[in-house]
Amino acid sequence: MKRGVLYAITAYVLWGLLPVYWKWLQHIPAFEVLCHRIVWSFFMLGLAIALTGRWKRLRRDLFSARVLCVYVAAGILIAANWLTYIWAVGAGFILETSLGYFINPLLSVLMGVVVLHERLRSVQWAAMALAAAGVCYLWITHGSMPWIALILAISFSLYGLTKKIAPLGSLQGLTVETAVLLLPALAFLAYSGQAGRDASLHTGFVTSILLVGTGLITMVPMLLFSSAARRVDLSLLGIMQYIAPSMQFILGLFVYHEPFTRERLIGFVIVWSALAVYAAEGYVSRRSRAVPIMSNRV
Repeated sequence: MKRGVLYAITAYVLWGLLPVYWKWLQHIPAFEVLCHRIVWSFFMLGLAIALTGRWKRLRRDLFSARVLCVYVAAGILIAANWLTYIWAVGAGFILETSLGYFINPLLSVLMGVVVLHERLRSVQWAAMALAAAGVCYLWITHGSMPWIALILAISFSLYGLTKKIAPLGSLQGLTVETAVLLLPALAFLAYSGQAGRDASLHTGFVTSILLVGTGLITMVPMLLFSSAARRVDLSLLGIMQYIAPSMQFILGLFVYHEPFTRERLIGFVIVWSALAVYAAEGYVSRRSRAVPIMSNRV
């Protein structure tokens, strides 16, 4: 259990530090960075698959039309999420990306209700309404919807929903997702290079290393999280998932000094309150279910 908690914390801290990495690559167009991330992630994930002896089984699964359809959808969704996030960080919207990942868990629950016909308790509905009120407040006070946050939250929630029905494990699944995107990414990089538009070819050795490293920063947290998920209760993982957006918020506010008005603070506080209500209700609900079990054992 302790090792699992350490794995989870490390994964979430690495995800929380991702804005720093993307800032180092902000001189490269976001779509080009995305293509490099896809290519290098595929090769590193493929290497991990080969070293663990799972390649033969993965090749067999790939002949299934259902498997391919699920992972084509998952690949498109994660690519949209990655592209939005990379662009937003480079453009100075780290605070809004953190809002997206604060909203994401609640939106995932709502999609479970709509698509999977799951049921929510009244307090959970209240948390959803409070989060919606926070988003609407930000919309009204700023004159536009927080589109970056919503795109990140919606794309990742749909991605999570797709993964819920996906037949492969996390390592194999991400390998297939990047394989689906590999040819378009390679084609774009080849075209850009031939046309002289590939910025990464003209920016030095350090940038090249950072682009190759996008594969590592994709694979390592995922492997740590997968290991943690097998050892840690989902309730504890649910609490720890807020480490990453909290770190992103701190980076955006105190390291990169993004503007944070009083109106923005109020909107964030409303969303944070919704998360607190939802987490507290879940904790109380789990405790109430555990009490009869413990009394029976006594």
